[in-house]
Amino acid sequence: MTAKRLIIEGRVHGVGFRDWMVAQAQALGLSGWVRNRRDGSIEALIDGDTAAVEELVRACRRGPRLAAVTAIEEELAEPADTPGFRRLPTP
Repeated sequence: MTAKRLIIEGRVHGVGFRDWMVAQAQALGLSGWVRNRRDGSIEALIDGDTAAVEELVRACRRGPRLAAVTAIEEELAEPADTPGFRRLPTP
């Protein structure tokens, strides 16, 4: 089991990235959350089977069709507080 916090940069707002990520994470059986940040990036916590977490990180490098990801900062994190993967409001 692995938990990672991601900061995803590039053209990631207004392209359906959060909804796409929720669908991807749920399909992989991951827990956590995703949200927009005011600086134009996206922040996510992904938690679950190590192979599934790494698969989602790889998928995020491409993102949905209209996205243009330029960088992903990733670090190990504490596991999610609750099961399931959800979209959170911008802080």
